[in-house]
Amino acid sequence: MSFDRRYVRWLDDLSAGDVAIAGGKNASLGEMIRELGPQGVRVPEGFATTAEAYRAFIEASRLRGPIRDRLAALERGERSLRATGSEIREMITAAELPAEIATAVRAAYRELGRRCGDPHVDVAVRSSATAEDLPEASFAGQQETYLNIRGEEDLLDACRKCFASLFTDRAISYREQKGIAHAGIALSVGVQKMVRSDLAGAGVMFTLDTETGFPDLVLINAAWGLGETVVKGTVNPDQYTVFKPFLDDESRVPIVGKSLGRKERKLVYGVAGTEDAPTPEDERRAFVLADDEILRLARWGAVIERHYGRPMDVEWAKDGTTGEMTIVQARPETVQSGRQAGLFRSYTLKEAGERLVTGLAIGDAIAAGRVQIIRGPSEMDRFEQGGILVTERTDPDWVPLMKRAAGIVTDQGGRTSHAAIVSRELGIPAVIGTRRATTILEEGLQVTLSCAEGDEGHVYRGRLDFEVMDLDLEGVPETETPVLMNVASPAAAMRWWRLPCRGVGLARIEYIVNAVIQVHPMALLQPEAIDDDTARAWIEERTAGYEDRGEYFVERLAWGIGTIAASRFPDPVIVRTSDFKTNEYAQLIGGRAFEPPEENPMLGWRGASRYYSDEYREAFALECRALERVRDVMGFDNVVVMIPFCRTPEEGDRVLAEMARSGLVRGENGLRVYVMAEIPSNILEAESFAERFDGFSIGSNDLTQLVLGVDRDAASLAYLFDERRPSIARLIRMLITAAHAHGRPVGICGQAPSDYPEFTEFLVEQKIDSISLNPDRVLDGIRLVAEVEERLRAAASA
Repeated sequence: MSFDRRYVRWLDDLSAGDVAIAGGKNASLGEMIRELGPQGVRVPEGFATTAEAYRAFIEASRLRGPIRDRLAALERGERSLRATGSEIREMITAAELPAEIATAVRAAYRELGRRCGDPHVDVAVRSSATAEDLPEASFAGQQETYLNIRGEEDLLDACRKCFASLFTDRAISYREQKGIAHAGIALSVGVQKMVRSDLAGAGVMFTLDTETGFPDLVLINAAWGLGETVVKGTVNPDQYTVFKPFLDDESRVPIVGKSLGRKERKLVYGVAGTEDAPTPEDERRAFVLADDEILRLARWGAVIERHYGRPMDVEWAKDGTTGEMTIVQARPETVQSGRQAGLFRSYTLKEAGERLVTGLAIGDAIAAGRVQIIRGPSEMDRFEQGGILVTERTDPDWVPLMKRAAGIVTDQGGRTSHAAIVSRELGIPAVIGTRRATTILEEGLQVTLSCAEGDEGHVYRGRLDFEVMDLDLEGVPETETPVLMNVASPAAAMRWWRLPCRGVGLARIEYIVNAVIQVHPMALLQPEAIDDDTARAWIEERTAGYEDRGEYFVERLAWGIGTIAASRFPDPVIVRTSDFKTNEYAQLIGGRAFEPPEENPMLGWRGASRYYSDEYREAFALECRALERVRDVMGFDNVVVMIPFCRTPEEGDRVLAEMARSGLVRGENGLRVYVMAEIPSNILEAESFAERFDGFSIGSNDLTQLVLGVDRDAASLAYLFDERRPSIARLIRMLITAAHAHGRPVGICGQAPSDYPEFTEFLVEQKIDSISLNPDRVLDGIRLVAEVEERLRAAASA
């Protein structure tokens, strides 16, 4: 069926160069159908009205002058933004479409119905502005979308509403902010066959990490029902993260993170349009996507990114009737990809405080201010500059208000919600999806909002002291001695990925166990031994759906290690197996049932001695399963395993045997196993340890404690605890000499090099093989190592 191509074009008749004809969204959809369809990327078919159709409608309706006059009055300050936008939208929706445009739209809709086998095919109607989604300006959410539109008359009505949405308050404000002339913008309406995601799920995908800008991750958010709930932040969605460089290798499963969202509500088909409905309990407890679907979406994201040559923000949907995955929108990501690469600003909270609410951390900054609770648009005018905006959720109409806030806190939303996206763009820290901020936080209360402590953001009572440090990543010298980084958590690894270090010298498993898993591994394996009803109930709730409760531990530990490994791939990431002491293990949920009381846990049942004991062997096997999964299933063969507190070479043999029983065989698939050098016996018997392990890493804290006989936690003896003592230096020299004689590398991951520059100089002089520093000391450490190496070269040539 033919129609006037001046006013309507099929999407597959458009390409990326047709933004002036059909706007950013529709040009992008046409480009993907034409260019990426052959590569397997599915995009629903449809058509678009042209910019010429919009202009012809405005001219025929004699609206150009009235629109111009009202915008001019707004610019002169004679009319409010709200009144201006409302009047313009009313004029547009009240006008009739010219007959030739309406005829073309009707003809295209009938042809789409014929192709779909349904004369009243339900369609999604989306706005697409001609200056939209430029790389330097994000127009996401500025215009409207209408879903489940059926019939010609409803479609024509939706087209007029889309035209009117070119003048929403937020769109007018945004164009003025970006310096884009209103008269130069036109609007195209995209009409696509509806994807029945109301019967399945939908969401948003970014082809980089939205918080840190790390380019090798794909981030996917998902919720049940139509995708507007994720975009608008009305639900807390599932989140999945995938390591992009491994996607071309189908033998790997590079999913490095999954978190289950609450997904309390979903948007479904209504009698007319859509309606909000409660999500059934079984769906709330289930992930929206299976692993193969996550990987398929991530691969499509990588294909889309490669085609456009830049990070992308993509909307996707799954059809519940066919099971097919589809891409429904794609636009450039404009926040992280637009940041200056050489500058890095770090925030550090300097004091503790009472934690009031917790949610997702958006950004990595800290802000303090007075709580101002805003429950709706009618209250916006009372918000004062520099306050902490607390609300249930935001939508695009809130942008002018959000610009005035020092920080933002919401009850609802995920990492790809409107509040999160705009907060990133504005550079404002936000804590999203707290569930209860509007009820817990009090109007006028002074608080500190911190997004600098990992994936979770926290709101603390009072104004706490914090430090802001600007790091210049340009001009960092090369060193012969590799400088690595110690990381406490997966979030820290991602936060510091830009640092020019050469791997991770120490990643601690116990952080992931304590902060993410939270439960004692033996409590998962032997819950009947727990006499604490609260702990048993917690375990039952968290492991619901797991036939093997140990898998709860393995899965989460693997995700955490995998994220750290991804942050530095292919550089080495040295992962230390758990080194909790008995008193620390006892603090985990269910832990007291499995931990004996000890007078001196620092010298007790810790490290290697636990791994082969009957009381803990099964729990260590869970750690090994997680490490094996990271290396052999996810594909991160840059992970090096390190054994802590191994008192004798024979104990090392027993640990290696336990690892082999769980699938971690030293030497297989390139697996290297290091041993911590933190006990004098590790050094005095270095030759024997070198026969069993592939390398050493000095733990200067424990080594100093055991050489000097000083409890490192004893405040009264702190003046005696000094890693720079001659006895410590002598042992380090001995270790490096013995290890090198047996072809084994020696690194250091203890605190001393981060605290004492002279200690770092000593290590370089002794030809240590690597130095691992705390993240905030890496740049200074690299420069110091380079200076020492240059001095040594000059002395050698003199």
